[in-house]
This record gives sequence, structure tokens and C-alpha cells, in this order.
Amino acid sequence: MKNTTLYLPGFHLPTLRRKPRSGAQKLADERRRIRRHTISQLGECFGSFIPTQELGNESQGDFSRRRIFSKENTFWGFFTQVLDADGGCQEVVRKVQAFAASRSMPMPSASTSAYCQARNKLNEGGLKRILKHTSEQLQQRGRHGRWKDRRVVVVDGTGVSMPDTPDNQEEWPQPGSQKPGCGFPQARICACFCLQTGALLSYRVGSYRNGELTLLRQQWDEFKPGDIMMGDKGFCSYYDVWKFQEKGVDTVMTLARRTPVEAGEATKVLGPDDLLITWPKPAWNKNLRYSHEEWRSLPEQLNLRQIKVTITAPGMRSDCFYLVTTLTDASRYAASELADLYFQRWDVELFFRDIKTTLGMEVLRCRSPAMVKKEILMHFIAYNAIRLLIVEAAAEAGHVARRLSFKGSVQALRQWEPQFSNESDPRAQRRLMDGLRSSIAGHLVPHRPGRREPRCVKRRPKPFALLTAPRYQMIEIPHRSRYRANVA
Repeated sequence: MKNTTLYLPGFHLPTLRRKPRSGAQKLADERRRIRRHTISQLGECFGSFIPTQELGNESQGDFSRRRIFSKENTFWGFFTQVLDADGGCQEVVRKVQAFAASRSMPMPSASTSAYCQARNKLNEGGLKRILKHTSEQLQQRGRHGRWKDRRVVVVDGTGVSMPDTPDNQEEWPQPGSQKPGCGFPQARICACFCLQTGALLSYRVGSYRNGELTLLRQQWDEFKPGDIMMGDKGFCSYYDVWKFQEKGVDTVMTLARRTPVEAGEATKVLGPDDLLITWPKPAWNKNLRYSHEEWRSLPEQLNLRQIKVTITAPGMRSDCFYLVTTLTDASRYAASELADLYFQRWDVELFFRDIKTTLGMEVLRCRSPAMVKKEILMHFIAYNAIRLLIVEAAAEAGHVARRLSFKGSVQALRQWEPQFSNESDPRAQRRLMDGLRSSIAGHLVPHRPGRREPRCVKRRPKPFALLTAPRYQMIEIPHRSRYRANVA
């Protein structure tokens, strides 16, 4: 470097004043500069769990220019919108205004228009890649807890509703029994979860006319050889059991649409209420969901195992049920172990409760089909991200992940998020992360075997009349003790 000083030519004054900065120090400075322009520090909580390459600005087109609602800010704004108790777009805008005020930046408008437009530009394919990445990362961290060293994929379906707009009605029409203007579009979701970690692996969305079995068949590629598919009686199908066997996937499900086989008709008796049986191929009829050529390719019979499970816990709806499975090796898979495994299937109901009730996905807010699909995706991404924190906290504390409260984890994350925004020192952030995981691990769900919780409510709703006609046709008649409404 050329010396420009007039005197003492052997000395370079800028070099004497400070040491040259290393590449790592320059990178750390750049990271701190970027963090000052990010409205959410949740990325510090999840690290590489959310792929940063999917959140960078594009070279051209949407999100190519640096704005307050960049791709990264819009994603994390949408993410926090799922986590917040309010869940409205205005909540995100207020957060952006507070962020701008703390950084002495120009105050953005209070209108939600800019945020909604930026959210609409988020690519659905990119969100799907983020969801896939989260499920893969979560399974890798929970690999050690698999059942007999095999991944158990539990399948179930649920329903959600959304605003009554013409576009939503066209995509997911309401049931025909409801009058126009009195109902809401109804979508059906069939999802596959990893039983050990609770990770959402894949899903499909259809209308109420789509059966859960039909939506499951669209997710066959998610299953890998060696997996165990577990479902309720809605997935008990000769065709699907055979298709899973072709893929090297075993099935465990409750018997439906067939009469249980008696011991005298069984191929072999493995133990009390434990039989090896054969299923003959069903007769062809036009109501089957697959073609005649596929029916002809099916084998003439399937060799299965039937286990009668007797329920001794009081308050259950059934006294017994029948399990049908392709796990025919009684020495490796005892009947009692399979019965206990199927009782864990109830966890999938809790997974959906975490998503729909705790994260608020039961009633969606978006008014167009494209945004409804992104809203569902973002709920699933947030769910997987929280499951990651639960798995990490359980591993550090030596607990089973299913014993940690999901709602308690959401509450802890809501309170820890502002603290990450105030700390820029990496060591302080690591201390905060340790405290967050410790807080999550400290909220254990009590183990209550055989507990019965009826689906009943004690608090009565307000005595408002039901909407039995379009709103503009209803005339409300107020009364001191009750409300009546008649059609005009």
C-alpha cells in the first residue's frame, strides 16, 4: 500500500491505529446490520431450521427491491401473525411501526395494504419447500425415539372454514343442506404426521366432497420403505393396504366394512384374540375409487393379522375394537405392543388441536383461495417450528417430547421474542435460547391414563337467533331476555 504521509515514510499511520478486520468480523458486522432491518428476531430462535436462502430478495420481479416489507420481513410478519393471539394484519403493521420508531426510521403508514400486497407476493412453492425442510430437520433430531427403530406415520383428516366469498365458495363449496348466504366454505385437510416427533410431513386440501382416503392417495410419495402407516377405520381399504405393501410400508388400522374373522376360520391362531387371516379381493363395482384395470392387478387375497383389543378403561365409547395389520410376526410385534401403539394414535387428534385451536387455524381469515392455501402453509410451518423447540428442550432436559405442553411452548415463545430483538450479542442470545428451552421443558403435561373428558361445554352461548336466510333478509326483533329474527 502506498504511504501518503509526508514525514516518517517507514510508518503507515492507519495501520498503527487499528488492526485489519478479519473476514469473520466483517461477516458479523454485516449480520448485525441486516438484523437492524428485520422486524422479527424469531430467526435467531430457529437458526438453520428455516432455510435462509428461501427468504432472500429476488434478483428481479417481486421482492427485488429493498423495502420495509422485504421477503424476509413479510415471511416473519406472517409467521408472527400466526403466533399472535390477535392474528390480524393490523397487529403486524403496528409491530413494523414500533420497529421503525426504535430504529429512528420513517414511520410507515397504518394501512394494512402494503403488508397484504407483500404477503400476496409470497411464492407458494417457496413456502412448501420451507415446510419440507422443517419436517426433514425435525425428523433427523427425533430419530432416536422411533418405535422399534421404524418411523410411524399417523394419518387423519380435519375440516376448516373460511370467509364467505365467491372465490372461496367456488373452490371449497359449502354443504348443499345450507342455504346460500347462511354458511361458509368448507375445506377438508388430510395430513400425515410423524408419531414420534409430531412433525407434519405432508398434507392435501380438498372440498368436503373429497374423502380422506382420496386425499391420502395423493401423498403416497411421502412414505418410505420400512415406514408404518397408522390410521383409523376410514383408511381401512383392501386396495390401499396392497399399495402400501408394494412400497414396503406396513399398515396398522381398525377394521371397517368387513366382518371380523372367527378363530375357526383363521389361517392360524397366534394367541388369545390374535389371528392370522386372509382377505379375499372385493368384487368389482363402479363406485370404487380406482379403475377396473387396477382392480384386476390386485392379488386374489391378502395375508393379514387380526387382533381384538378389549377396552377396560371406563367411559369409552366402545368395549372392544379390531386391529388389522400387515405386521404378522408375533415374536417381534406382540399383540399388546400393537394395541399400545394404536392407543398412541390419539396423539394425531392433539396435533390437530394444537394447530386449529392453539394456533387458530380452525377459522381462516384470508378471502381468496390462493391466500387461504398460503395461510394453511404458514400455520403448518409455525407448528413444525414450535415442535422443533419442544424436541430440543425435551432432549436437553431428558423428557419425552410428547409430555411437553405445546400451548405452553407458544406462550413462552411469545414472551421471549421481544427479548431477542433487544439483544445483539451472540452470547446473550445463546443465554436467552437456553432460558427459552428451559422454560418449555418446565411445563410438563400430567400423565393421566384413562382420563375421560366429555366434549361438552358448561358456559351457555348468547341467545342470538340463527341466521336462516341471507343477512339482508333478516329482521331482528330485540327483547329483554331473548332475540328473535324473522325473514322479511
